[in-house]
Amino acid sequence: QVRLVESGGGSVQAGGSLRLFCAASKFTYCMGWFRQTPGKEREGVATIPRSGRASYLDSVKGRFTVSRDNAKNVLTMQMNSLKLEDTAMYYCAAGSWYGGSCSFDSWGQGTQVTVSS
Repeated sequence: QVRLVESGGGSVQAGGSLRLFCAASKFTYCMGWFRQTPGKEREGVATIPRSGRASYLDSVKGRFTVSRDNAKNVLTMQMNSLKLEDTAMYYCAAGSWYGGSCSFDSWGQGTQVTVSS
């Protein structure tokens, strides 16, 4: 099991920026960020395999950038031009490559992002 600790969430006005961090006890092949709001299913925001390009939820493409520091085991997500609909609890996730895609099985406790008008 991988231990994941998120930080960097907070409150920001629409159009602003935040940077999320995830400190991992170890990195796995697949790392990613998910988000969830009350009453909705958790959705994948960004996935980054160790070797390969990151993939993003359509609604955040061009605004969010995920990166991984494999030497320090830190996953980062820069979030720009934040919108009200980006408000959610954001979770860091770790997993493996399975069947042609990333499969996640370890989760952090989450960090809250709140975007206001």
